[in-house]
Amino acid sequence: MVPTIEKLKKRIAVSQKKQPADFILRNAYVADVFSLTWTNADVVITDGMIVAIDSTNSFEAIDEVDALGRYVVPGLIDGHIHIESSMLTPSAFGDVLLPHGVTTVVTDPHEIANVAGVEGIQFMLRDAEKSPMDIYVMLPSSVPSTSFENAGAKLEASDLQPLLSHPRVLGLAEVMDYPSVLTGDDGMLAKLAMTQEANLRIDGHGAGLQSEEIRGYRAAGIQTDHECVTADEARDRIAQGMYVLIREGSAAKNLKDLLPAVTPHNARRFLFCTDDKHLDELVSEGSIDHAIRLAIAEGMEPLQAIQLATLNAAECYGLSNKGALAAGFQADFIILDNLEFFDVSSVWKDGVKVAEQGVMGNAPTAQEVCSVRISQSVHLPSLRLEDLAIPFLEGEKANIIEIIPNQLVTNKLVEHVDVKNGLFAPNIERDQLKLAVIERHHQKHTIGLGIVKGFGLPSGAVATTIAHDSHNAIVLGTNDSDMIIAIQALQDMQGGLVVVNKGQILASVALPVAGLMTQTPLDVAIQSLSKLHEALHTIHPTNNFHLFLTLSFLSLPVIPSLKLTDTGLFDVTAFEHISIVAD
Repeated sequence: MVPTIEKLKKRIAVSQKKQPADFILRNAYVADVFSLTWTNADVVITDGMIVAIDSTNSFEAIDEVDALGRYVVPGLIDGHIHIESSMLTPSAFGDVLLPHGVTTVVTDPHEIANVAGVEGIQFMLRDAEKSPMDIYVMLPSSVPSTSFENAGAKLEASDLQPLLSHPRVLGLAEVMDYPSVLTGDDGMLAKLAMTQEANLRIDGHGAGLQSEEIRGYRAAGIQTDHECVTADEARDRIAQGMYVLIREGSAAKNLKDLLPAVTPHNARRFLFCTDDKHLDELVSEGSIDHAIRLAIAEGMEPLQAIQLATLNAAECYGLSNKGALAAGFQADFIILDNLEFFDVSSVWKDGVKVAEQGVMGNAPTAQEVCSVRISQSVHLPSLRLEDLAIPFLEGEKANIIEIIPNQLVTNKLVEHVDVKNGLFAPNIERDQLKLAVIERHHQKHTIGLGIVKGFGLPSGAVATTIAHDSHNAIVLGTNDSDMIIAIQALQDMQGGLVVVNKGQILASVALPVAGLMTQTPLDVAIQSLSKLHEALHTIHPTNNFHLFLTLSFLSLPVIPSLKLTDTGLFDVTAFEHISIVAD
């Protein structure tokens, strides 16, 4: 918000000690993220802004708190997240992240945009206004992510143009439709051009792209990438002038692999993000604070890790008054009990304490009311057993999706499968299970069928309407009957997650906000999710990765190698549909 002349006069007067400050944090050990040093000083605050970092103890204030010599660092910034993946709306999301020291996030609402288009983006922007944290938005660039998917909406440049002037909008979100970029598709180039004309940022999505293809991205004006999975990829992006977002989420955990690429010479081009992280893990281990702890444990100097999580992220997205503790910056900061383990004691937003010892100090805010299009978005067919049948002949081999735990990429396998009565039969011992994606937006009722390996599910079925990016229904199962019950459960509760075994629904989480989010109280949502994981554990006690989040990315046909959409099995490397039966 642009300050008034009167507020500017007040800040200047306080900085010159002509009148008392609103608040002073005394006796702090302050992080200087510009020079990577620590300073014993007071943090002087007026109107939610820092007006001085003072080592002379000579300022006066209306109110003050003694930091007792503890570490004080800037509020953390998540450079790229899809809030919908937390299963919470923006207004509730801040209540989860603020206690972990995350005071600002940059979100891409392309999940809800794939369901409800511009109306979904507007819902997120309005609801974000109610959040106690700062939520900025990058406009979805690829809705749908590819032209052959059946999503709930399609967004052209003309749809996004009016939103570019919104004060919370920072630019264009992850450009994942790389063929449209590299072939010069007019529709994609119109989005890139209008964003650059507005002098805003453009995020990339370079999963699996080679150096020459990244060169094409840079020529198009794309500035970041959060899809690096190797240190060499990260080095290449940095060498080509990109920012690299080091991702540590629920399904994709790339931090340890990428840290070797960070050096004192190039560190200013790296920042942290979570991308997609489920509510249970956000509550239990945190967000960007978790990334800092991991980086420190891997040998990164603590202030360097803090710089990535604060100043680097702010500069990447043009947030010029965030990311540092210095005069002229927002008074967003964290008091730490311990630096090495990044133990957050209290969190301050705009100079006001909002959380202490992991607990928010304010009552939950009211949430935005959903329209019918958003609250009634699931339109699934009543399935029969034959709808899930995959014809196979004895001796034929199958193209199989092999998951890689904690990664978004998959492998393409070719294996023999069991055949009964001319149909594929799941084999638990060989870990060959059935996968289906069912269109749920416009009652087209298209169904994509495939075979998947790596989940190790010994019984039952699991299903969800969180299925990136078109968010059709996706179901994994050991048998067709349980798969059909799971799909019907999604319809009955207007989206969510469900675990079924032997004809019984063991647990479910309803997500009626676009089939992606809930507006139930936080403690209720956490309890429901806990019961879901307990139910999953009863039928799959050896599962050691985030099964639901891994499942949700198997329908995203822009990340290699083999994926499944409602239109069929898709080879991302060849960028074409292929048959389940291998040649």
